[in-house]
Amino acid sequence: DQESEDDLSASRTSLERQSPHRGNTTVHVCWHRNTSVSMVDFSIAVENQLSGNLLRKFKNSNGWQKLWVVFTNFCMFFYKSHQDNHPLASLPLLGYSLTIPSESENIHKDYVFKLHFKSHVYYFRAESEYTFER
Repeated sequence: DQESEDDLSASRTSLERQSPHRGNTTVHVCWHRNTSVSMVDFSIAVENQLSGNLLRKFKNSNGWQKLWVVFTNFCMFFYKSHQDNHPLASLPLLGYSLTIPSESENIHKDYVFKLHFKSHVYYFRAESEYTFER
């Protein structure tokens, strides 16, 4: 049972797919990605949550999908709207890098950031400078 790095395209969340003994937990992601989290960072992470709308770029197209995103405990959870009870997908962020797309990536929009881990790349766009900075 191999972890799917492309959780965003899954029709069910990793939380729904998890077995009773393994899932999308911080411990599992740390082990799978050969990384660790300090107790200070973990304490800060569990005490903080950020949520709001983001636009996700569709692969190989110019389209963007508006999603309600909750960032908590080193993971982004994606919903169709803030009223949904269950996420469409989740993305554990341990090991990911956050950058701004380069000119060669041909994303000519404001407030875009890129999350990447190995060959997995996601582009997100905020609707305002304030949201982008958050």
